[in-house]
Amino acid sequence: MKNESYQLDETATDAVFQALASRERRRMLDLIRGSPGCIVADLLSAFEMSRIGVLKHLRVLEEADLVVSERSGRERRLYVNTLPLRAIHRRWSDEFDDFWAGKLLDLKQKIETGE
Repeated sequence: MKNESYQLDETATDAVFQALASRERRRMLDLIRGSPGCIVADLLSAFEMSRIGVLKHLRVLEEADLVVSERSGRERRLYVNTLPLRAIHRRWSDEFDDFWAGKLLDLKQKIETGE
């Protein structure tokens, strides 16, 4: 999903970086991304920590808007939300993308005109 209007304020950006600072939380994101719609119990079996520990890490990911959950009966289905990551990427890459796109167009023109 591409959403150019999705932006993060500084507090939200800090929350994303804080969430990504933990190896366990990055691994949780990888597991959820690899199995969209997995349930909390799936995460519990993948980590050697208490249920409370897993839920605390999951809460940090949800507060950073990196994970969204959907109730399905007694279970919570988990999904990765990539929009915060895309907003951070776009924040620093857009001007570089524009710069290099311009350089490539200049090179293309020089090649085509034989300069």
